[in-house]
Amino acid sequence: CMQGPCRVNPFGDGPARGVCGATADTMVARNLVRAIAAGCAAHSGHAKHLAHALKKWALGMAPAYAVRDEAKLRAVAARQGLATDGVPEQELAARVAEMALEQFGEGEGPLAWTSATLTAGRVETLGCLGVLPTGIDHVISEMMHRTHLGVDADPVNLLLGGVSCAVADYTGCHIGTDLADILFGTPRPVVSEANLGVLKADHVNIALHGHNPVLSEIIVSVAQDMGEAAAAAGAAGINLVGVCCTGNEVLMRHGIPPATHSISQELPMLTGALDAMVADYQCVYPSIVGVAECTGTRIVTTMGMAKIPGATHLEFTEENAVARAGEIIGLAIEAFRARQGRPARIPPHRAKVVAGFSVETIVAALAKLDAADPLQPLIDNIVAGNIQGVCLFAGCNNVKVPQDENYLVMARELAARDVLLLATGCGAGAYARHGYLTPEATLEHAGPGLKAVLTAVGEANGLGGPLPLVLHMGSCVDNSRAVDLAVALADRLGVDTAQLPVVASAPEFKTEKAVAIGTWAVACGLPTHLGLVPPVLG
Repeated sequence: CMQGPCRVNPFGDGPARGVCGATADTMVARNLVRAIAAGCAAHSGHAKHLAHALKKWALGMAPAYAVRDEAKLRAVAARQGLATDGVPEQELAARVAEMALEQFGEGEGPLAWTSATLTAGRVETLGCLGVLPTGIDHVISEMMHRTHLGVDADPVNLLLGGVSCAVADYTGCHIGTDLADILFGTPRPVVSEANLGVLKADHVNIALHGHNPVLSEIIVSVAQDMGEAAAAAGAAGINLVGVCCTGNEVLMRHGIPPATHSISQELPMLTGALDAMVADYQCVYPSIVGVAECTGTRIVTTMGMAKIPGATHLEFTEENAVARAGEIIGLAIEAFRARQGRPARIPPHRAKVVAGFSVETIVAALAKLDAADPLQPLIDNIVAGNIQGVCLFAGCNNVKVPQDENYLVMARELAARDVLLLATGCGAGAYARHGYLTPEATLEHAGPGLKAVLTAVGEANGLGGPLPLVLHMGSCVDNSRAVDLAVALADRLGVDTAQLPVVASAPEFKTEKAVAIGTWAVACGLPTHLGLVPPVLG
């Protein structure tokens, strides 16, 4: 509040309470749960955007979009208790979109999307603690109220409220994943490359940056029709590359190569070859504009809630999607023409990437070993000790850590000990750039048990070798995919997720979104590791 900042010493030498009487525990709890609320707002805002896009398409207002995976649409609808037999695709899409939007306002009971996607035991546990949210936006609003001066001063009660907000974040993530798959297709295995070497000096290079695929999917489509315009400017073609989680979205659905992620997002511009960077929202640094002034890169922001001083802002809506995408690509072509005669220095570094491991893909791969019971081979190998457990790597990079180092060291050490590795977000990006999303990495780093399992699955699927060392599951909202896999295993065994040998790690996290993810991972019963200490020590 405006009376502070209060300097409280929890070690007995100095003030023990703030001016209003708040203890150090109360202050820390308030700050922590506000971070969770912010993370929840970001992930769920992403999901809400997708819900509106699906609804607009269903109502005929956004013709640039379509349902790309009708099977996923019907599976999600059935899981949520909606009738599907004989219901036309467009009508069913409208119903699913409406139900998704209903998860945001305050309801009379626990969120339907939460209850339908966790184990019954986990729902019961969370219900007994009183932390099942009744509305995503409602719980965010309540946490902001509870952390206002003179409201909730009980640190334990505050933390339980934070857990409720984190469970709402999980729900938002799950909605985001479900709706993106419905609109743009459920990821399947795709081979690509990663790192700065994916830029091409003789092409119009456009980086797709941010988190929401609603814009990037249209740019991918429109770019295919603008080759002649690029050629007229002297370019050999249009080369799209990814940055951060928008990069993950277009990688796993189209094979578009990620150039970089997170804290190194300025580096593609320093090659002199990046003509435009198009951003939606989240993890987009204002610093890119200052760098672009030196390199000639056009920085284009597209969301009214996420502007950057000095950038070109072209407001994007689902209704104007195709026209706006064409305008953005046109700016990039102009920038390409302007940089002719200037040197481009593109590092030669690039790594092979195998991505696109949705739960559907993993189950289909396991079905090649046991069509009647696809999860049984995974269970058998865990029981036999060939797989010692499963670790999900999530989160960001942080300037306090040499970029990617924690991810790489932990992956090597865990893989050598026969731990199956999954990754999302900028963690998946770290493994992409360093060649860990490849069969070759399995042969180099996996312990004998893990190597045998990944090889058996790979060969059964006609790969002639193992699956990649780390399975790329998608963007940061796609952490929900890992929960789906854990829930499927738990339900198959008749246990709760807390009883599985599954853990989560955020080795280099920085954002409030990561705090929310880590909290709901704990709420799901997963031991969770953080590579940096969050601001809880005073």
